[in-house]
Amino acid sequence: MGATRTRERDDDGGGAEVRWLDEEQQWAWRRFLEGTSRFFEALGDAHDVGLPVTLGEYHLLVQLSEAPERTLRMSALAEFLALSRSRLTHTVDRMERRGLVVRNPVPGDRRGVNCVMTDAGYAALVDAAPGHVTAVRRLLVDALEPGEMAVLGRAMAKIAATAKGLDPAVELATDPAAPGARPAAE
Repeated sequence: MGATRTRERDDDGGGAEVRWLDEEQQWAWRRFLEGTSRFFEALGDAHDVGLPVTLGEYHLLVQLSEAPERTLRMSALAEFLALSRSRLTHTVDRMERRGLVVRNPVPGDRRGVNCVMTDAGYAALVDAAPGHVTAVRRLLVDALEPGEMAVLGRAMAKIAATAKGLDPAVELATDPAAPGARPAAE
């Protein structure tokens, strides 16, 4: 609905009050939608054209590379990647066929499955990282003015926390730019 909507009640008959977006909010919302869509499309294209792994595979390999023994439970990996378990299973199937990851049972848990990065997966990540970072810098970091990147990070942390039903203030406690925060290891 456009910002010119004037009714104060929604049309479902339930009488719930709707807080419509004003013009400025509507403009920002639409720029967010277009910006994120075009960013991910361009970043995905950069992966598809010149890198050995897709954007989704890269993100998965990054998560595994940062985990102890390059291993994560499939359920934890799905949570980190914000993917359904079904979608993750299809991605891991494809990566497993290419030798980038393997699945192993979780010791002591008959139903649990770990995803483990192979040496070939690590090599693919190392090979893809320079192209990925170059594309992220070109499409995002260098497109923003100094200070906007930190604001973007804080805003997206709040959005992610709210979408997960968490307290945004807790998520912001990990902000490396916050006073007294310890920067994350690279």
